[in-house]
Amino acid sequence: MRFNPMIYFVGAGPGDPELLTVKGQRLLQQADLIVYTGSLVPLQVMDCCRADAVKINSAPLTLQEIIAVMVEHHHQGRLVVRLHTGDPSLYGAIGEQMKELDRLGVPYEIVPGVSSFLAAAAAVKKEYTVPGGSQTVIITRLAGRTPVPPEQSLASLARHKGSMAIFLSVGMARQVQQELLQGYPPATPVAVVERASQPGERVIQGQLSDLARLVQEAGISRTALILVGDFLTCQGQSQLYNGEFKHGYRPGE
Repeated sequence: MRFNPMIYFVGAGPGDPELLTVKGQRLLQQADLIVYTGSLVPLQVMDCCRADAVKINSAPLTLQEIIAVMVEHHHQGRLVVRLHTGDPSLYGAIGEQMKELDRLGVPYEIVPGVSSFLAAAAAVKKEYTVPGGSQTVIITRLAGRTPVPPEQSLASLARHKGSMAIFLSVGMARQVQQELLQGYPPATPVAVVERASQPGERVIQGQLSDLARLVQEAGISRTALILVGDFLTCQGQSQLYNGEFKHGYRPGE
């Protein structure tokens, strides 16, 4: 099946090329132009592309330059892939790109990808939602050059004591620790997952009170997620497969 010539925002997944969706892989195999985030997309993922496809690293480009090259190729009847890490809807900065394409009347589609927060949970072999425990997952980041609304500060969110996955903040681990301690107890389990699903994957675990020290000792400064919450040690028991639990597909014993 050949895709229609248009612009596709594709989630590259967390790094392991086998965690690309089937649709995402097929698009990369057919694309005439791939504009990819070179600072984050592993080369192994780019190996899925055609050898003769045009590949452009977006890292040094401005929004206007990215739009211009994609629209130029689209108007030439070519299939264009804008490749983002993880899932494009999480910290993907696709909103401004879509706004420009809407203004220009250029069609596009979004192809979801596996987010790194899911790969991180797989790395620590845990569920974010634990029966009898947390039923809430908070995906957030520490304020940096990109501001965060005051009511969504880590200190405010920590008061919910839900399961938390913190993006783009490991380089400010001490500040992360200080804010989280305003809501979570010092003994709250934490994990830092570096390069989830990739060959260099690394996991460090401990308590919130030791987070900054653990990150510093491990020498981790980027490309890592901070996971926080009792889900990291909690062992809940679902009722779903309990023989006495009655539901629409099975009568209780």
